[in-house]
Amino acid sequence: MGRTDAGRVVVVTGAGQGLGRAHALAFAAAGARVVVNDVGAGAAEVVGEIQRAGGTAIASVGDVADWGYAEQLVSVAVEAFGQLDALVNNAGLVRDRMLVNLSEAEWDLVLRVDLKGHFAPLRHAAAYWRDRAKAGAPVAARVVNTSSGAGLMGSVGQSNYAAAKAGVAALTQVAAVELARYGITVNAVAPSARTAMTAAVFADTMRAPEDGFDQMAAENVSPLVVWLASADAGDVTGRVFEVAGGEVSVADGWQHGEPVNAGRRWQPEELGPVVRDLIARGPVPAPVYGA
Repeated sequence: MGRTDAGRVVVVTGAGQGLGRAHALAFAAAGARVVVNDVGAGAAEVVGEIQRAGGTAIASVGDVADWGYAEQLVSVAVEAFGQLDALVNNAGLVRDRMLVNLSEAEWDLVLRVDLKGHFAPLRHAAAYWRDRAKAGAPVAARVVNTSSGAGLMGSVGQSNYAAAKAGVAALTQVAAVELARYGITVNAVAPSARTAMTAAVFADTMRAPEDGFDQMAAENVSPLVVWLASADAGDVTGRVFEVAGGEVSVADGWQHGEPVNAGRRWQPEELGPVVRDLIARGPVPAPVYGA
């Protein structure tokens, strides 16, 4: 979001710390008016940082996986600033455990916050933009979701988190197609960064970088998020971007493989060599993280 986008209104969820905080500060520095969401005191603290730097922001404390609050979050932005232009779904948590030790509560919590916590704000923001579009108002709306390498490739010990983040990637693709008619783009990032949530994973990167560039700083992810939420990004939708340090790439999801057609119903005993040949001729899948 360049200075030409100054004045756009952006909601950032889970913005009290980590990636969300970095995004909120970057949006404010670019001239956006920011609604900083979090479940605790961190939202007000980030708003204070933005205001001390001369930016405009308000805090909204609440659980984005709560249906009523997610609707309220959209209303807060519109009532405070007269409009909503972009939604950055960032809120998430982890409860890492090997599958055979994972509890039902740990599964439900991660799916609720990381996946439903994306869907609920997106659903209400999309309804707001759809109504504006149907009323004839110009809409250049942007949604940036947060997936993960765990959701794209899988990650040992994170079956709940990987399932939720894979769901975010699929939700992004479907929403991009459904909402394009209303002037809404929907993309996702799959960041690698050191935050409180990933401290254990990236513990070996805690020391100061020798070259002065911290490859794992959360702030490295924010420029792409800010651009994807800008008016300039209207021709990019339905994509998932991996971001790490100074590196950006487009992740490529499932593709149809080359088929073998018997022209009739297969017999089970026939399929062993057929399946093995298809696997041998197909691309080697990216390994699951931690495998």
